Amino acid sequence: MNDRVALLMGGWSAEREISLKSGAAVLNALQRNRVDVEAVDVDRNIVDRLRSGGFQRAFNMLHGREGEDGTVQALLELLAIPYTGSGVAACAIAMDKMRSKMLWQAAQLPTPKAGMAYNETDCEQILETYTLPFAVKPVLEGSSVGISKVTAAEQLLPAWHDAQRYGDVMIEEWIEGEEYTVAVLDGEALPSIRLQPAREFYDYVAKYDDNNTQYHCPSGLSVEQEQRTQDLCLDAFSVLGCSGWGRVDLMLDNDGEPWLIEVNTVPGMTDHSLVPMAAKTAGIEFDELVLRILAGASLKAGGDTDAR
Repeated sequence: MNDRVALLMGGWSAEREISLKSGAAVLNALQRNRVDVEAVDVDRNIVDRLRSGGFQRAFNMLHGREGEDGTVQALLELLAIPYTGSGVAACAIAMDKMRSKMLWQAAQLPTPKAGMAYNETDCEQILETYTLPFAVKPVLEGSSVGISKVTAAEQLLPAWHDAQRYGDVMIEEWIEGEEYTVAVLDGEALPSIRLQPAREFYDYVAKYDDNNTQYHCPSGLSVEQEQRTQDLCLDAFSVLGCSGWGRVDLMLDNDGEPWLIEVNTVPGMTDHSLVPMAAKTAGIEFDELVLRILAGASLKAGGDTDAR
């Protein structure tokens, strides 16, 4: 198939720079494999650019709001352009950490206790109800943007105000233990990765700037633990309605029990990124990974691709 592909990247979210790096890596892979691709740095004129570009498919590498929350997915559905990754509803839910958590709780999947904090009174009530330490995080951001660890009561309000710069805030009980992530590709879980940041936790700097962060893949889990972790992550992915590819982040506490944290529906594809690392451990080189993701491009609402 020699479809013309729009590689969507950039945008205007807080994760723009990471999206540009991910997009550049994917662009190089597609060009190496002679895919007819055009890199599209998404701006407010994206509708006109997609309509005039003669595109048959879209490879979505937009991270964060607008690109990962169902917005661009809805646009592509309306334009009848098949696209990579999850559909509108799944992206919207996965981007919302609190609603993801509510669905997991309804499905009896393990996830830390958390509450919304719309004002200072909510913060005080959560402080009385939940057990320190806390993770204070924007509900609708990725890449650990705006996240703080709170270990003492007097730290809570400053952390809440900081996170509030990015919108609504949730406060979640902090799980002490080790951080893991499991990539999902075409309905299968790839090998888990254990993250060992040199910083206090795997924040934005640890993800993208700190070369001292260590990644262990294989993660060191026993065969039984690995299978259990992968199965849980596939369940978490499915409960949110996700499809194609993505990544599930979780913690294993000091007793080895897993706790779901969030799902990324458009994970990074930079040289620090985790999905390519897990894929390589599974014997899937970067170019093959990119082509497999592209091959999964579809209209999730069942639209007619001739509707353009």
